[in-house]
Amino acid sequence: MQSDLEILPQSQERMRGNEILEFNMTMRNIRPIQDPDKPKVYIETYGCQMNVNDSEVILSILQDAGYVLTEDMDEASIILANTCSIRDNAEQRIWGRIDQFRLQKRKRDGVVIGIVGCMAERLKDKLLEKVDLVAGPDSYRTLPEMIEAVRPDSPQINVLLSHEETYADIAPVRLDRNGVSAFISIMRGCNNVCSYCVVPYTRGAERSRDPQTIVAEAQELFDNGYKEVTLLGQNVDSYMWEDEDDMDRNVNFAQLLEMVAQISPELRVRFSTSHPKDISDEVIYTMAMYENICKHIHLPVQSGSSTMLEKMRRKYNREWYLERVAKIRSVIPDCGLTTDVIAGFSGETEQDHKDTLSLMEKVVFDSAFMFAYSERPGTLASKKYPDDITYELKTERLNEIIALQGRMSLRSNEKEIGKIHKVLVEGPSKKNPEQLCGRASNNKMCVFPSLGEKAGDYCFVEVESVTSATLICKRVDEDITEL
Repeated sequence: MQSDLEILPQSQERMRGNEILEFNMTMRNIRPIQDPDKPKVYIETYGCQMNVNDSEVILSILQDAGYVLTEDMDEASIILANTCSIRDNAEQRIWGRIDQFRLQKRKRDGVVIGIVGCMAERLKDKLLEKVDLVAGPDSYRTLPEMIEAVRPDSPQINVLLSHEETYADIAPVRLDRNGVSAFISIMRGCNNVCSYCVVPYTRGAERSRDPQTIVAEAQELFDNGYKEVTLLGQNVDSYMWEDEDDMDRNVNFAQLLEMVAQISPELRVRFSTSHPKDISDEVIYTMAMYENICKHIHLPVQSGSSTMLEKMRRKYNREWYLERVAKIRSVIPDCGLTTDVIAGFSGETEQDHKDTLSLMEKVVFDSAFMFAYSERPGTLASKKYPDDITYELKTERLNEIIALQGRMSLRSNEKEIGKIHKVLVEGPSKKNPEQLCGRASNNKMCVFPSLGEKAGDYCFVEVESVTSATLICKRVDEDITEL
């Protein structure tokens, strides 16, 4: 069996072959069009980075159909909420917003209200009682026709999931304000079917996007001044593009990372989200090989208890997870690690909870997204396992997890004192406009004095002090070429 270090040169040779392939992609205006005479669409986005990228795809489709974006709901003829179904409270927020949207219909004739995304896919006809249009994550191409077809007695719905990559040829219209960082969707759907998760039912099965379209999109962003791209997927490590004519041209995630990184050393490359059962040594070594592939991995653990992980159908145990962390840190010692944690899953004992706390102390994550378990209708857990942990106990355990992570974040950041980082400027600090802020390669937020730089510039800084969330830095000589 070949080692990963032997595989990587082959990956580079294969990529050079791909460079001669012709791929034509019609590139559109990557920023919102400004035209006061065109009908306006207002979009609210909830949930994950994938939803942000989906809203950019939606705007691209509607912009081509003659609409322009507005940030003022009062002037919009189309009001859309791009929704999330991961937790119940996310859906409850949308029901509240629908009532606010309906006020616009009472004030102005012809306003169309639409719910799109995961909640549309999950609740379908139930939403039509309240809105004019319901479109699932794979139905956005039909939005212009659906909008035209809306009548008071004829709401529109399209929630059919696709088995193909749906939007590979669409260049998203970028909604970010600083023009520095952008998301690129590399795949859709998920095959893991974790017992608690609704995503496979709202986004369908995994399908990977042609790598040449991904590279073309990243190149276009770089040509337009962007300095950072984040490759997105529900499980990026299972990305696999299979060439029907030549298996030697198949592309896995490590190879895709390499292809995007080689666009320019000035283009930073991030990715999210990784799955502990799938992140390979090849991906880790590829990260180590390229300075511009950021040294940060979001690796959701969900629980530190092997019993809970089996019940969650995560397909790894505590020991496997810790081995992957050890491998990452042996190859990339300063790699940033963040995670997701669920408190109070079905049947969680006090020992299971302590196992989660002990794993967090062992790994010392930089930060974490932490939630109390929220049972989602239709999932395997809702059918097989009772939601038997009381709200009070879930809250108590979640608060313990949050408090511990606060201590771990501070401990992690204290190790940065005295280190020098190359930081990509995002803009002025929110607390002090005379300071700048930006992220280091390991994804930690740095705040430092401004010398007149703008968003998109690189700066070298040295960490002087920290909080649990921020590295407080001073400027250092920008002639430094190696850290």
